[in-house]
Amino acid sequence: QVQLVESGGGLVQPGGSLRLSCAASGGISSIYTMGWYRQAPGKQRELVADITRGGTLNYADSVKGRFTISRDNAKNTVFLEMNSLTPEDTAGYYCSARAPFRRTPDYWGQGTQVTVSL
Repeated sequence: QVQLVESGGGLVQPGGSLRLSCAASGGISSIYTMGWYRQAPGKQRELVADITRGGTLNYADSVKGRFTISRDNAKNTVFLEMNSLTPEDTAGYYCSARAPFRRTPDYWGQGTQVTVSL
């Protein structure tokens, strides 16, 4: 059974940093594109960043220069380093896994909450 388990969310002040982790198990291989999405209350879920097996990166314009996605293929883990956080980054963050040539994720994590506030 495929599982994506996120960790690292929490409450942080504006300008602060957080690092999210997502551990994949149960059949997710390194060929999958791994990503992070977020969803704020009343808004649609949006792609934050993703990374292919070969390391090709893709970022939403709103996080470019502040967030960094990376992966450890040997450990089937993906990370999201978030810096210079603003209240607009407050959302539930979801790890995703997408098989090659698929347009949308095949698997989702349960989500981890990130709240940016004083």
